[in-house]
Amino acid sequence: MKLATVRVNGSTRAVRLDGDRLVDLGAADLGAFLAQDDWAAKAAAADPATTYPVADADFAPVVPKPSKVVCVGLNYRNHIQEMGRDLPQHPTLFAKFADCLVGATDDIARPEETAEFDWEVELAVVIGKPVRRARGAEAEAAIAGFTVLNDITCRDWQFRTREWLQGKMWDSSTPVGPYLVTPDELPGGVRPELDVTLSVDGTVMQQDNTGDLLFDPVALVEYVSTVVRLNPGDLIATGTPGGVGHARTPKLYLTGGERVVTEIQGIGRLDNTVVKDGGA
Repeated sequence: MKLATVRVNGSTRAVRLDGDRLVDLGAADLGAFLAQDDWAAKAAAADPATTYPVADADFAPVVPKPSKVVCVGLNYRNHIQEMGRDLPQHPTLFAKFADCLVGATDDIARPEETAEFDWEVELAVVIGKPVRRARGAEAEAAIAGFTVLNDITCRDWQFRTREWLQGKMWDSSTPVGPYLVTPDELPGGVRPELDVTLSVDGTVMQQDNTGDLLFDPVALVEYVSTVVRLNPGDLIATGTPGGVGHARTPKLYLTGGERVVTEIQGIGRLDNTVVKDGGA
């Protein structure tokens, strides 16, 4: 199944893709829907009485208000190498917040305080049930599905200190969506092997396959849930491949006005324009 959150008449609704229509799932958003018991069966059996055309859909962040967004740095072998680092023994974790997230076609807000605004295509895990210290089959079962995320980063702020958070948590900067795709739809299931690409104004900047991940989605659910409980709708961004602007010679950054398209095979695409943001 492909599930999403769309904006409808000033509010949001959780929906399931059915051909060229989106079937209303009876919940305000996908986070609320995933919190229900047997959400997958309910999604499959949803009454198609209320639908919306896909062509007119205004996609909100796939989960608008996750309790947490955990991100993983340095998780593709080629990106680790281009950043001049050794392969890590453990995942490198940082966080984003719900206020960072925007929808699949929303503008990306580039803050006036940065001169080094960079892109990062990422496969994101969406959690479908509460877990703590999950292992093996329990960690696999906690994965509701996968979505696309662009981990936009202010590199100058990221490297002000040894901690990365301040470069990653900027308001309205991180597109995520358009769909949550359940593992049964994807080659590799909960360990999918999918082509990922990111282009800026039509030029491909990143291109790889999630099979290159050092720590796969199941391993990440195990690791993160050891530290903190994972709740339905929580997101784990699994890291980005090589090709980021900061690692190029000369370095290349987003300055405003660019069209950034972030796409993962079998899941969908984010199509966003970078706009300058100097407001509150």
